[in-house]
Amino acid sequence: MSYQSEYIASIDTPEAFWASKAAALPWYKPATQVLSKDENGIDRWFADGEMNTSYMALDAHVEAGNGGRTALIYDSPVTGQQQKYSYAEMRDWVAQFAGVLQNHGVEKGDRVVIYMPMIPEAAVAMLAVARLGAVHSVVFGGFAPNELAVRIDDATPKVIVSASCGIEVAKVIEYKPMLDKAIEFANHKPSATIVLQRPQANASMIAGRDFDWLEEMTKASAADPVSVKGTDPLYILYTSGTTGKPKGVVRDNGGHATALNYSMKAIYNVEAGDVFWAASDVGWVVGHSYIVYGPLLAGCTTVMYEGKPVKTPDAGAFWRVCAEHQVSVLFAAPTAFRAIKKEDPEGQEIGQYDLSKLHTIFMAGERLDPPTYYWAVEKTKKPVVDHWWQTETGWAICGNLMGVEPMPPKPGSATLPSPGFDVRVLDDSGNELPPGQQGNIAVKLPMPPSCLPTVWGDFNRFQEGYLSEFPGYYCSGDGGYKDDDGYVFIMGRTDDVINVAGHRLSTGEMEEIVADHPAVAECAVIGIHDELKGQEPIGLVLLKDGSDIDQETLQAELVAMVRRDIGAIACFKRALIAQRLPKTRSGKILRKLLRQIADGKDYSIPSTIDDPASITEIEALMTEHGMIQAK
Repeated sequence: MSYQSEYIASIDTPEAFWASKAAALPWYKPATQVLSKDENGIDRWFADGEMNTSYMALDAHVEAGNGGRTALIYDSPVTGQQQKYSYAEMRDWVAQFAGVLQNHGVEKGDRVVIYMPMIPEAAVAMLAVARLGAVHSVVFGGFAPNELAVRIDDATPKVIVSASCGIEVAKVIEYKPMLDKAIEFANHKPSATIVLQRPQANASMIAGRDFDWLEEMTKASAADPVSVKGTDPLYILYTSGTTGKPKGVVRDNGGHATALNYSMKAIYNVEAGDVFWAASDVGWVVGHSYIVYGPLLAGCTTVMYEGKPVKTPDAGAFWRVCAEHQVSVLFAAPTAFRAIKKEDPEGQEIGQYDLSKLHTIFMAGERLDPPTYYWAVEKTKKPVVDHWWQTETGWAICGNLMGVEPMPPKPGSATLPSPGFDVRVLDDSGNELPPGQQGNIAVKLPMPPSCLPTVWGDFNRFQEGYLSEFPGYYCSGDGGYKDDDGYVFIMGRTDDVINVAGHRLSTGEMEEIVADHPAVAECAVIGIHDELKGQEPIGLVLLKDGSDIDQETLQAELVAMVRRDIGAIACFKRALIAQRLPKTRSGKILRKLLRQIADGKDYSIPSTIDDPASITEIEALMTEHGMIQAK
């Protein structure tokens, strides 16, 4: 089938299209209401279907005679451990831990918070919660106590599952003291916490509240899967909100399983038995969708990696994992590849490993700048696919459907809309813009399966945040444009569009040019306040290892490049060499924070930051060069 016929079918006859995709899964009772409205008037998928996601992901494969197939590979360079688990072993482990949760009163609809590092038990806990028809909320391991407390109060979990520690490169991060403080801060108190003791740190336990994972497993009986409706919630995942209070994105069971299972073949072009590696963390949406659920629903082998792209032990880490485990598809954020490129600019480590099984590299989570794209293609000799999606959708809004009809790539573009996503580019009044003009990226309703139907406990916030700006559309909050071929170019969040003397300019476009300089490893371009022009762009750049270019020369060359490619209208005149850029733990540069610093505004250090010292360094650098506005 061609991309065009697949896509048109999904838009013109969505119910028939998604009913056929849902039929590929083992439902207890297939839905007769494929698309319906809920009490809030929101489109919902498979409302009267009956199923269990954990059963679909594990038991069904065992019952089909594939219990001996490897389900999960755990690869931990930070502990020196590797382990493989079959589908039968995973099913039994999950069923037993579901029994543990059952013993602590967890029932259908209850919430369980999971606060764990990248270890197999994190996936087991997620699948065990799903097995009981309960709702998990995974909080990124190592989140500060206050942030964990906010999530505990919002989700009101009956039980919290954690581990004694996580490991960041060579540093042991003790989780239990942070968990104890979070429970102390929170108004809601869980009835129990279940803690996995890791050998790197022994957690002190509070009698009557804290229970040892291994001891509890010896007391439990295996639990059977509990049937849920297609629209019953599977999980809550918190994402940043403009108010500072995180938004609990709700994912339902039926639409999620259908969309993810479909995507494994349609987008990633993998079959049952292939090895799929999403180099992310279970605390983020990529970890939910493509470490745990997507690969297992499709009968693939998933890789769980407790390490980094560099320093565990070197810039060859990704290639070593791909070679050793015969990975077919590698999926990671562009940040990971920029880190590898910085330490190994010539890609010498790549040549040390046999990557013959690796057929495609996918990137998402942030905009894939063309220099990183070209570097990855040139050095790996593999197709590199940029695709764009959000925590709110759970899978790609736009991508290159490698399992349907691969399209010629256009660097800087996430290719074409995925089936079910009717992507439009709108001006600020909600009028559709012609090709080539930048505007707000929106999706015409109904959204396809897997997309959030609400914000946990706050439907008004969901409506105001996503549906009110352009009635009849989901507003993505991202800006960009389509070209004449319908390819979608995401240029960054809509607040990353700057207004210079009345001209709307994309900082993403300038970043492309700056990143193309041979000495630049990574960069951020932000708009800062200018009395005359409204805003003025400045560049913050990290140099590649070994580069010895000076500030003045680099700035002159970058200004000339931006002037050449965009024109004097860009008014790009200043670039600073930084040692570090403030980033989240998932690798996203905190551009809004950089703008707040430059504009002299009060700011708070977000809990998601990877290295708080980087903020102090950047503020000092901007102050030194007179770039901070007086308050």
